[in-house]
Amino acid sequence: MFKIKKSMQKGFTLIELVIVLVILGILAAIIVPQYVDLTADAIDAAKDGISGSAKSSYAIYIAENKVSPTVTQLAGRLQGSTAVATGVQVSIDGTNYIVPTYTDTTCTTPTAAVGNSVVCVGSIP
Repeated sequence: MFKIKKSMQKGFTLIELVIVLVILGILAAIIVPQYVDLTADAIDAAKDGISGSAKSSYAIYIAENKVSPTVTQLAGRLQGSTAVATGVQVSIDGTNYIVPTYTDTTCTTPTAAVGNSVVCVGSIP
């Protein structure tokens, strides 16, 4: 006499939705790093590290010798660096950068020759 109609609902189950989200997450984790370029961040970190190393070398030189080093003497303490008139030249990923050196305590007068005494060491800009 009476027929009971079963309603057929169409859609995705919770498990199917979770599986799709997991797959999308895995794909995003694989693809996104290929498009994000972290080279600039790595070079900035290397610049900061080398600048800090130059400042430490400067402080150690003064502690050991009781005098300020010349640009040449400072460069001799940093592996792979060369003395140039305005500071210590270093290479990061094939590009040369200069850690600036100064002849005054306010770090405003750059050294003009590799024989100048270094009174202040700056950071790579």
